[in-house]
Amino acid sequence: MKLNLPVTQQERVMAEGSVLVSTTDVQGRITHCNRAFVEISGFDYEELLGQPHHLVRHPDMPAEAFADMWSTIGRGRPWSGVVKNRCKNGDHYWVLANVSPVMENGKPVGYMSVRLKPSRAQIAQAEALYARMTQEAASGRRSFRLHAGGIRGVGWRDWPRRRHRMTLAQRTGLASAAALGLTVAMAWLWPQGLAGLPLWLGQAGVAALAWSGFQAWFTLSTAQPLSEAATLAGSLASCNLDGELDYNPTNPIGQIKRMLWLVNLNMRAIVTDVRGEVDDIVAEARDIRDGTVDLSARSEQQAQAVAETVAAVSEMNASLQQTSDTADRLNGLSEKAGEHAGQGSQATDEVASSMGRIRHSSTRITEIIDLMETLAFQTNLLALNAAVEAAHAGEQGRGFAVVASEVRALAHRSTEAAHQIRELIDVSVNDVNAGGSSVDEAARTIGGVVHAVQRVSELLQAIQSSAQEQLIGVGQVDQAMQVIDDVTHRNAALARASAEATESLERRADTLQRAVRIFRVKA
Repeated sequence: MKLNLPVTQQERVMAEGSVLVSTTDVQGRITHCNRAFVEISGFDYEELLGQPHHLVRHPDMPAEAFADMWSTIGRGRPWSGVVKNRCKNGDHYWVLANVSPVMENGKPVGYMSVRLKPSRAQIAQAEALYARMTQEAASGRRSFRLHAGGIRGVGWRDWPRRRHRMTLAQRTGLASAAALGLTVAMAWLWPQGLAGLPLWLGQAGVAALAWSGFQAWFTLSTAQPLSEAATLAGSLASCNLDGELDYNPTNPIGQIKRMLWLVNLNMRAIVTDVRGEVDDIVAEARDIRDGTVDLSARSEQQAQAVAETVAAVSEMNASLQQTSDTADRLNGLSEKAGEHAGQGSQATDEVASSMGRIRHSSTRITEIIDLMETLAFQTNLLALNAAVEAAHAGEQGRGFAVVASEVRALAHRSTEAAHQIRELIDVSVNDVNAGGSSVDEAARTIGGVVHAVQRVSELLQAIQSSAQEQLIGVGQVDQAMQVIDDVTHRNAALARASAEATESLERRADTLQRAVRIFRVKA
């Protein structure tokens, strides 16, 4: 036998009204266990299902107790007893185990165990019994043994209890024979009558006494237990599973009462488990319903946010289209502004060239003016000299004539210089006029550039306005996307919760299926 360790000798007490249910196949592998069994054992469903039932066996339990149990249920008979089971962490818990075989074609095909909470007196009695069994097994001397969950003597000590093996027909026949034998014996012992009474009267009295004894025995051993069994069967038929019944397993009617009690107990355990699972399923279904309603509301909120996002995106699209058109127009104006700027540059170059020619002319005028000043100086000097000579000559003016001739020559040269100056001035005037025209043209070109720049400024303002509208639209999209993100996360959380609830419902449905699979219904 496998020794399950460790053990802590720390007891876990079953809750009042708690019922532990499990089913096994004929090899003892667990095929079903209810939630109460899982909780007190400390194992998970995955660790229990499909595993041998001795997984919860405590080392303090004698091997003879389990041998008696398997021997009894293997013959298709129920077994009951107080058992010490081990938890996963080494703690233990006491149960009043009731194991019933599931029969098919006269052979067990599985076993159902229903465990109740034992009283402290039952636990103390079981501890003392198991300790005594361990001691006698170690000494090799046994004074008792377990049989079908009960205590039987060894050797001659068991002879008085063998009467319990008699069937109801054997017991009734034996009682009838005893009553008849008593009547015959009385007739043979007192053939002349009793105390002077007639023989027939004595025989009638003995027969009445024997019949009364038989009737009292039959009432106590058969009729009353059958009435109690009928009462419990009536409760079962009316779907009342709260009935309790005392039974004596050594009596044939007591065995029937025990079977009815086990039926009541098993049905009560199954119905309790099914009711608890159904209550949990209903609660989880309500949670799923509430989550679905919440999901629907958030989905509507998400749909509204999506609609707002679509509208904002449409506005952004229109604004972006307007921005694109404005950019195209700005590009055209920029090209025109470039052309105007080129023309302005050319006009400016022409103005610069005209100004250069004017500067050159001005230089020539300066040189000519210098020449005229020189000539004027010499003329003045000659005139002075002529005056001096005329003064010295008196009436003799030969020298004056020469001076006068020179003065005339200078005057002629001055006249030519004046003509040159006039020509240069005319040329300068023309150049200045041409420069003025160029300057005017440059001014007009620059004015066109300024106008184009103003248009560019206006278009830039329009672009700025469009960008502001786009910024607002992007802000709305961001807010809507935040709402969508939040709703999406909450929906994802709800989806996970729904998935967990669905998984829990699936587990509970599996538990329900396993719980009711023990019952067979003819198709």
